[in-house]
Amino acid sequence: MLKDYSDEFKADAVALYESTPGATYKSIAADLGVSRATLREWVLRDRERRGVTAAAAKPGAQPPREAAPSADPDERVRQLEARVAELEASERKLATERDILRKAARYFAGEANW
Repeated sequence: MLKDYSDEFKADAVALYESTPGATYKSIAADLGVSRATLREWVLRDRERRGVTAAAAKPGAQPPREAAPSADPDERVRQLEARVAELEASERKLATERDILRKAARYFAGEANW
């Protein structure tokens, strides 16, 4: 039997995969209760729709950070802005995960009423 997932669930699953550094199709699919191949298909379809190449969309691909803070104030500002961007991305990832878990809980709570 094929399960029909909502477009919202698919979009959330793709967002979770894309926003999780070091994510694998297998790990995210297992967390969401879908097959690895299904998640991969959703991700590839979404990337194709957005015109994103696989190399550019690889989760966890972050530019390397400098080891020591710079003495140049402009460089320090750039480093801090980069850190803020990292933290904002992390916050978006956590919010996406929370939303998916809330939706899953509501879905499974409704399914339990048979």
